[in-house]
Amino acid sequence: MDYTGLLIFGGFFAFMYMFIIRPQQKRQKEARELMASLAVGDEVISIGGLHGRVSWLEDKTATLRLADGVEVVFERAAIASKVSPGDDE
Repeated sequence: MDYTGLLIFGGFFAFMYMFIIRPQQKRQKEARELMASLAVGDEVISIGGLHGRVSWLEDKTATLRLADGVEVVFERAAIASKVSPGDDE
């Protein structure tokens, strides 16, 4: 029996898993953890690059204070990252 085709298919699947599927799953897990860990007072950056502080949280939305008197409502999925206290902006 010739197993060359099966080996090529298995190698292709292993390549796809290691370089495409697994990293995407890791990014999705990190995004879910970020959404779950958001709290009022956190400084965050949106996917559009806006920096703000979380002033209100609901199930699917977060209200960010960008400046005094300026608040914007974002979907939680639009929050890209938290700003750590030690980060220099």
